[in-house]
Amino acid sequence: MKAYLSFFRIRFLAGLQYRTAAWAGIATQFAWGGMNLLMYAAFYKTGADAFPMEFAALSDYIWLQQAFLALFMTWYFDGEILDAVVTGSVAYELCRPADLYAMWFVKGLAVRTSRALLRFAPILLVAVFLPAPYSLGLPAGPLAALLFVFSMALGLCVIVALSMLIYISAFYTVSPLGVRVLAGTLMEFFAGGVLPLPFFPDALRTILYALPFASIQNTPFLIYTGHLRSREALLELLLQAVWLVLLVALGRFWMRRAIRRTVVQGG
Repeated sequence: MKAYLSFFRIRFLAGLQYRTAAWAGIATQFAWGGMNLLMYAAFYKTGADAFPMEFAALSDYIWLQQAFLALFMTWYFDGEILDAVVTGSVAYELCRPADLYAMWFVKGLAVRTSRALLRFAPILLVAVFLPAPYSLGLPAGPLAALLFVFSMALGLCVIVALSMLIYISAFYTVSPLGVRVLAGTLMEFFAGGVLPLPFFPDALRTILYALPFASIQNTPFLIYTGHLRSREALLELLLQAVWLVLLVALGRFWMRRAIRRTVVQGG
């Protein structure tokens, strides 16, 4: 455990060095968040009763989405890990006295956490002081705030576990580019990154809520806004935990099979 904590610390501190990129990302996310809000405001003026979320709750959702984009971005995959598989340098990592799955998982947690740490505070701070209803409000209550924190942690682990499946798939492909593009696009859509899941039709929404992608950002953000309350929130937290266990178990099983089939050529 000490080795993995040290590995997390190294990757976390390395991620904190990219401050210029973080400021550029903050500016981009402010512009994107404001554009989304103005777009939704135009739709809401056509008849607010037809929408499943109040505009203030939707505003909270969008600002949380922008603030924690680096934490939950579904299209991000570590190029170093994929290159290690493609080039064969993964052989060096297999020689280490450590579990390869755990090493890559910890690396994913560290990179995402460090990038989010540099960006989330300025976005939230400015969003709080924007004029209503375009501002970021407080959580729906003390319980919602507590469940939000737990759900955020589970959501981060779920997206890393899903990313691990993409890394492992690179053992079976000549180039991981196609899998990266397809997986990133599908996960972004089904996770509520393009359109919040409450806006989907009822029949489709029921299916989407049951999929692991809803456990990434949709669940914590809806808990924060109060769209998911008490019993519903607890059930969604349980679903997040179940998906995390299943995805990790699947990833470990698949990685063991992939490593047994791996042949590294060259000197």
